[in-house]
Amino acid sequence: MLKKILLIAVALLVAVPAGLYAWTLAAPHKIRTEIEINASPERVWQVLTDFGSYPQWNPFIVSAEGQARVGAVLTNQLSDQGEITTFSPTVLAATPGRELRWIGRFGVPGIVDGEHYFRIEDLGAGRSRLTQGETFTGALVPLAGGALEVADNFAAMNTALKARAEKMP
Repeated sequence: MLKKILLIAVALLVAVPAGLYAWTLAAPHKIRTEIEINASPERVWQVLTDFGSYPQWNPFIVSAEGQARVGAVLTNQLSDQGEITTFSPTVLAATPGRELRWIGRFGVPGIVDGEHYFRIEDLGAGRSRLTQGETFTGALVPLAGGALEVADNFAAMNTALKARAEKMP
């Protein structure tokens, strides 16, 4: 009898997280923000990938170290309501003037994974649209609640990036 109870407990410990993970793959938590910028895609890319300047202008990612190249590991510090969190995402895409994308994980893959992206669209006449977003998947995403609601932080970063790109010579 004890063996059956243990077997059921182990099965539940495996099945519940696996089910939650599968559910978030089918219905991930997504955040998407965008802003139009009176600057070329190349200028927007320059501001976005000048990680050393982030402390001067970025209200959300207050520090970033590393290189914007596929496979590179960045060290980013986020500020959310005065609390600083450090994480080390891996760059998945780095196409100058078009896209920067990385994946960050909480612990091991499949617990909480966030694929963050910046897409730059050329609107012509020296104008761009920056779309910043993130797709969260993983077993704990359904339980994370408001901890993943960072759209206001994304919008603040977009606004600050716009101001910086538009004032550059």
